[in-house]
Amino acid sequence: MIMDTMRKQKIYNLLKGIETGDPNSVKVVNEDKYIQHNPQTHEGGEGLAQLFDRLSKTNPKVKIVRLFEDGDFVFGHTIYDFSSVRIGFEIFRYEGDYVVEHWDNIQPRVGTMVEGSTEVFDLDLTEDNREVVQQLMNQVFVKKQLEKIINFVNVECFINHSPLLSLAEKIKNMDYKKVHRILAEGNFVLTVAEGYDDTALTSFYDLFRVEDKKIVEHWDTTEKVPPKINWKNDNGKF
Repeated sequence: MIMDTMRKQKIYNLLKGIETGDPNSVKVVNEDKYIQHNPQTHEGGEGLAQLFDRLSKTNPKVKIVRLFEDGDFVFGHTIYDFSSVRIGFEIFRYEGDYVVEHWDNIQPRVGTMVEGSTEVFDLDLTEDNREVVQQLMNQVFVKKQLEKIINFVNVECFINHSPLLSLAEKIKNMDYKKVHRILAEGNFVLTVAEGYDDTALTSFYDLFRVEDKKIVEHWDTTEKVPPKINWKNDNGKF
């Protein structure tokens, strides 16, 4: 598949390297500067190369459903079929031509989770759409002002791809404490937040599609953060 920018293409090749085990796919990573935020993966390109080689022997399948770019960040929505099917969001930060930092959030697939719109447009509205989602996260997800959801969501045509909870149920039941990052390209906006699912520290990634200044579609992944004693690097999930 040919991407519309070189940075996206390199990330596409990197993610497909999980499937092929191609060690060249990780050459986009600057090993001297690389910061890995997946607590279960070792640092550096060598750690990735070892991981990809190990995974390739399980005959994995990787499908990149959506791929976006925001400044120095490229972020994607993926399907991983290893011994079980998982859905992931991946975020990579570039410095120049090389990736220097990585975050992700992965959970078992329940239902579809990835269906729906994929086309990026309204590039000139990127910042307006980011602002809509930022206000939603601050006022509704974090401050729990649920009555304000109609200010941000087009309830008449809203499509929710979250597998277990409606958007309102998620806001009520999941304790969002802090939004770490909001990335956007055109009509798509991804948020990275931490909080709690019951008492477990949890990472929440939510992808929104915005149309006419209202949210019309939503995808997510929810992943509990493992205990620090089990981390393979010291960089933290966020």
